[in-house]
Amino acid sequence: MSLPPSSSDGGGASSSFSLLHPRVQRWIWAQGWKELRDIQEAAISPVQAGVSDVILSASTASGKTEAAFLPICSRLADGAEGSVRAIYVGPLKALINDQFQRLEGLCEGLGIPVHRWHGDVSQGHKGRLLKSPGGILLITPESLEALFVRQGPALKRLLSGLEHIVIDELHAFIGTERGCQLQSLLHRMELLLRRKVPRIGLSATLGDMSLAADFLRPGAGRDVLLLASPSGGGELRLQLRGYRTRAPDAQRLSAAASEGDSLEAEDEWTEDVHAIGAHLFQALRGTHNLVFANSRKNVEGFADLLRQMCEQSQLPNEFFPHHGNLSKELREEAEAALKARQRPVSLVCTTTLEMGIDVGSVQSVAQIGVAPSVASLRQRLGRSGRKGGPATLRIYHQESELTENSPLPDQLRVRLVQSVAMVELLLAGWCEPPSSTAFHFSTLVQQVLSLIAQYGGVKAAEVFSALCQQGPFARVSPEDFVRFLRELGRAGLLEQSNDGTLLLGRVGERIVNHYSFYAAFASPEEFRLVTAGRTLGSMPIDQPLFAGMFLIFGGRRWKVLSVHVEEKVVELEPAPMGRVPQFEPGTVGSVHDQVRERMRLLYASELVPRYLDARAQDLMKEGRDTFVRWRLAERNVVSSGMHVYLFPWMGDAVLHTLELQFHALDMAAEVQGPVIQVQGAQAEVEAALRGFVAAGPARAEALTAEVENLVIEKHDAFVEKSLLARDYASRHLDVQGAWQAAQRLTRSGGGNAASLPPG
Repeated sequence: MSLPPSSSDGGGASSSFSLLHPRVQRWIWAQGWKELRDIQEAAISPVQAGVSDVILSASTASGKTEAAFLPICSRLADGAEGSVRAIYVGPLKALINDQFQRLEGLCEGLGIPVHRWHGDVSQGHKGRLLKSPGGILLITPESLEALFVRQGPALKRLLSGLEHIVIDELHAFIGTERGCQLQSLLHRMELLLRRKVPRIGLSATLGDMSLAADFLRPGAGRDVLLLASPSGGGELRLQLRGYRTRAPDAQRLSAAASEGDSLEAEDEWTEDVHAIGAHLFQALRGTHNLVFANSRKNVEGFADLLRQMCEQSQLPNEFFPHHGNLSKELREEAEAALKARQRPVSLVCTTTLEMGIDVGSVQSVAQIGVAPSVASLRQRLGRSGRKGGPATLRIYHQESELTENSPLPDQLRVRLVQSVAMVELLLAGWCEPPSSTAFHFSTLVQQVLSLIAQYGGVKAAEVFSALCQQGPFARVSPEDFVRFLRELGRAGLLEQSNDGTLLLGRVGERIVNHYSFYAAFASPEEFRLVTAGRTLGSMPIDQPLFAGMFLIFGGRRWKVLSVHVEEKVVELEPAPMGRVPQFEPGTVGSVHDQVRERMRLLYASELVPRYLDARAQDLMKEGRDTFVRWRLAERNVVSSGMHVYLFPWMGDAVLHTLELQFHALDMAAEVQGPVIQVQGAQAEVEAALRGFVAAGPARAEALTAEVENLVIEKHDAFVEKSLLARDYASRHLDVQGAWQAAQRLTRSGGGNAASLPPG
């Protein structure tokens, strides 16, 4: 349900305000609040009743945390000892630290203890909670897993009086291995307590509330109370700026290399990168902002470039990097500097600041490149305009300069058009619904081992009942579960006693006893980077490293003094030059059907969005001209030279399915954005499409024979091959959608086209 604006005046005139405990009311008055926000007003009664599961969806900085905890604290104000009474689960340690400070301020005068539990919290603090449990516990899914394994049956005493479970950033868990792990832990908690514990989900970005409800309470989503606050409809300032990437001056680079010159880092940056940096510097200098750069490599590159610009202007540096490989100290220093508002600070970041970490209000948000999803773009935009001012979003988009050999996707300017399509969907209030199709066999491996470790041993039927029949792995059939357990036994993870009890095997014990067990996701081995005894962060161990090489890290330049392979430590010293290491390929989301459909509509339209600058308009016109020249409004199959291009205008799951179907026929096919490029004659490709239609929807598991590496998630190597294939298909393929797309492609008609210049 959507909520009307709050009409409360000074809190006291609110009907919900009167339900709160008097000491909670006094705290609200002490904050100087003139009214409760609509999401807070609506949440008080159902949360304080302590019966229903609730989802609170509202924009960033709308007071969702207080919406959950004002009524929770009202329940606990007259006594919160003897057991943990409320659990808050957050996806990030930094978010937990931030919320810990907020809740301490609320709970200090109420006599409610607040505890945090994650890898950076001392054993002394944890020991005190175990000895004298009470109040509110803030914890990550990984630390909650560790409690189950290490505390075992004693966990029941710790949680005996548990009344509420709050899950923050709910959207970040849905459809992920970590989310499935959390579902399993919550279910196991209720099995341990032998009762239902109300769950409260908090999120600023939810595409489909009903799917989110099914995630929060699997099998009973219809009973979850959905409370959604309007986005607010404040002023939005938006601009999408286009840039052309020209090929580097190969002659100059070759001459420099032949002379043995060491090219400094700025030589890596193309003209368009310098232009983006210059505009960021001009637009953001002197204010507080977030710049999302999609990858850690881009974060380091732009932070270094912007720092140089500050130095060249003889200004203190205002631009700092923020990503997961930086040390906790560097990240917290950057967050504190932005929040303190004592000087202008802009953070160049990845998804680390997409979550609800409180860095205060920022003047604007910048996005470099295509955002991972509409939901992600919406989440990032929500960081701006939080103090009543306009929300400001600047998008910087690079497209390659066209040549006579430019591939068709480049000619169509598909990345720019995708960005525009995502902005249009954002403005229309749409974002991707959460995915809930995977089997999550990798996480099932972890949860089986965890359950055995918790109790010392369990029967197979009990495991199936706890995790599959009643738990989050409901898609796993009894037959598949038997095959699953047998494979774990063959791999040495499990053993079975004479009475049928499942025990940890030799390999299983080693896995459970390693500190990395508690995370449902794999963490790559990394080098620790240090300078003068201070840890700067880490980088993947598969990077080439040697003494004398130069790096950019933490937005600064370094020379490698030594590499200690056994200790996995790299010593650095400041240097005048450096190169950005390759951390990861970048943040690229799976494109949804709706985004591709909106792209098709944009190509066919003559509407020029007002937020495009002149260069972006030119780039979009080039894409539309190509669309018209190839007559793509009339046909979805065209050929040029040795290739046939298919335009299903569907999401990545459909395109990947069709790609694998062509591979199964030994026909070379490759997905290129919204296009599938197939090598061969058009008649041959169209015959294959008719064959796909006649055969009906393909068997998804059979198509995975064309996938070289199915081992993606942490424990996939232990999953029986046919089950692993089914899991991959459930995540990445859409056979029904591909069959329907093949029908449309065969009906749309093709046409021969000569190789055309980009024009």
